[in-house]
Amino acid sequence: MHHAEQSAGQSCLEVLLPHLSALVIEETADRGTYVLIRARTQGGPACCPRCGMTSSRLHGHYRRLLQDLPAGGRPVLIALSVRRLKCENRACEAETFAEPIAGLAVRHARNTSQLRRMLELFALALAGRAASRLADMIGITVSRDTLIRLIRALPEPALDPVTVLGIDDWAKRKGHSYATLLVNMETGQPIDVLDDRTADTVTAWLHQHPEIKVICRDRAGAYAEAARAGAPQATEVADRWHLWHNLCRAAEHIVRAHRADLLNPIDPNPPLAPATADAPSTAPIARAPSPEGEAFTASRTKERHALIQQLVHRGLTVTAIAEHLGLDRKTVRKYRDATSPEQLINGRRHRTRAFEQFAPYLQQRIRQDGITNAAELFAELHERGYRGSRRTVRRYLAPLRAAAATPDLPPAPPTVREATRWITSHPDHLTAQDETRLDALLKRSPTLSDLARHVTALANMMMKRTGATNLKPWLAAVQADGIPQLHSFAHGIERDLDAVTNGLSLPFSSGAVEGNVTRVKALKRSRYGRANFDLLRKIILCNRC
Repeated sequence: MHHAEQSAGQSCLEVLLPHLSALVIEETADRGTYVLIRARTQGGPACCPRCGMTSSRLHGHYRRLLQDLPAGGRPVLIALSVRRLKCENRACEAETFAEPIAGLAVRHARNTSQLRRMLELFALALAGRAASRLADMIGITVSRDTLIRLIRALPEPALDPVTVLGIDDWAKRKGHSYATLLVNMETGQPIDVLDDRTADTVTAWLHQHPEIKVICRDRAGAYAEAARAGAPQATEVADRWHLWHNLCRAAEHIVRAHRADLLNPIDPNPPLAPATADAPSTAPIARAPSPEGEAFTASRTKERHALIQQLVHRGLTVTAIAEHLGLDRKTVRKYRDATSPEQLINGRRHRTRAFEQFAPYLQQRIRQDGITNAAELFAELHERGYRGSRRTVRRYLAPLRAAAATPDLPPAPPTVREATRWITSHPDHLTAQDETRLDALLKRSPTLSDLARHVTALANMMMKRTGATNLKPWLAAVQADGIPQLHSFAHGIERDLDAVTNGLSLPFSSGAVEGNVTRVKALKRSRYGRANFDLLRKIILCNRC
């Protein structure tokens, strides 16, 4: 009966702890805070680790204590009895050797191979301190320094021959120091990390890998120089995302330089009825472009002051102007009370009117009750505590009377970013209203119309991979138009023409590199900036999650 129970316990342990199947379990004891397993090797001949000769001559025994995977939230310790054998090869330097335990633990280790691998994965994913806390929760006591040592001891992944290479930089410390990430584009896995982003370092690495046939990169000058010097046999492919990103930035600068075109009415509905003697004018409000070289904030202040003054003269209230322009009422009131934009640019502000607290009451009497008589309203305000003059009240009421009959305003003009989005977005991603407003804007502005035409042509090249035949005509068309920002963008392409042409013609892309750069940033931040470059490099290369 006892023998049957022992066999059942042995088979249960083999199911739960298959890595202990090569041992003879002598005892399993509950020690309260941990579980102790006493075991021994099964005996038989063993090979000397130095000369490889098999030996069965027993020299002695010794005890080895190993920590294993936890069970039930408690640590598991294995008290293992191991034989020491004599080497029968007299020429071998080792007279005796310890019996190896295949698959359980390496020499001099205090943890089993299974536990060590689990701790390595914890450390790679969570860093030292966080991994130590997690291990403690499941019953493994380990320090953060031990986990860091495990990462440093990991062997680097084997480097297979690379034919398509991706290169990009990432910030070790933004604005101060950068490193280079090299990715195998066929597998999408990082293969090396360099400590800087200089051309000499990348060139030296490329000289060691002559099997590279394609290099995907951005248009940075250092990487272009390194590719030409270190891998002249490789085809360089410029990243399409960076190309499109640069074009969108140039488009935004162009729209900002012609933002006066955005202020004209772009609503396709019929114009509003002309103003009468009793109703304020609703004619379109246009602003001239700001002088060349003028600061953007100063020019915007002047344009906004002129616009708000015209709306005030039309009889609109502060609330109506604020809703129409998307501004705060305090901002509108500040622009309304300023006699010139220079007062706002220089930082001087006018005080609010003495009867500003009575404005809600006056608006209610005019809009809801229809009372527009200045003398009657002055008397009511006087009873409410107003001590100003009747003339001030009458002058304040003049625009409020006209505002009561003001028709609906046309839609607010688009912002620079909104107009840029219309021009650079795929037509399928625009709403019907956006398409209508974009068409009206392009009909009114020849420069923005030319910009939209060039953007569409380059987008078609990217999607259809026709850069080999269409890029040079596109550059010539850009140079023929008088858009300086696009000229600068075209000059940048011409300096790296072959790589850009390949990027617009070949199927290769740097998307996998950008994804790995994002992953590197996450790994770096999860270490709270405390990982040296050698440790961070090992984490990047070994963390294949």
